[in-house]
Amino acid sequence: MLHTQVQNISVSQANTANKRYQLVYAEDDIVSSLELLKILYRCNSLHRWTLLIAPDNIPGKALLDNSSIDSSKLLVLRQRHLINLEYVINSALCKGNFAAVITWTDIVSEQQLSQFKLVDSDTEIFCFTRTSGQEVSVVAH
Repeated sequence: MLHTQVQNISVSQANTANKRYQLVYAEDDIVSSLELLKILYRCNSLHRWTLLIAPDNIPGKALLDNSSIDSSKLLVLRQRHLINLEYVINSALCKGNFAAVITWTDIVSEQQLSQFKLVDSDTEIFCFTRTSGQEVSVVAH
C-alpha cells in the first residue's frame, strides 16, 4: 500500500526565531507526483506564484492542466540551471510573491532547509524525501 506522510519541523535556536519547513515522505516517484499535485493545487488557490526547484521527473504540463493547476503561476527551475540555490530560495521567501517553495532533499539538504530565513515569510517550504523520519504526523489536504 502506498502512502505519504508530511512532517512539520519546528526548530528553535537561541537568539533566532523559529524556523519551519515541511518534509514530504514519498516512497516512489508515483506517490511523489501525486503529493506534488496536491500541494500545487492547494498553492494555486492562493493566487500567488509557486517556485518548484525540481529534478527531471516532475509531472508535465499536460498532467498539470488535467489536474486544474494553472501552470502560468508555477515557476520551475531545474537544479542544473541554478548557480546560487540559497540565494534563490531566500529571495522567494523574502519577496512575498510566492505561496510555496517546493524542492527535494537530493537538491537541498535538511541542514540547508533549517537555515533559510522564514522569520517574516508566509511562504511555505515543502521538501520531498524518501527517507522516513522518526516523528511523523499525517497532514490532511
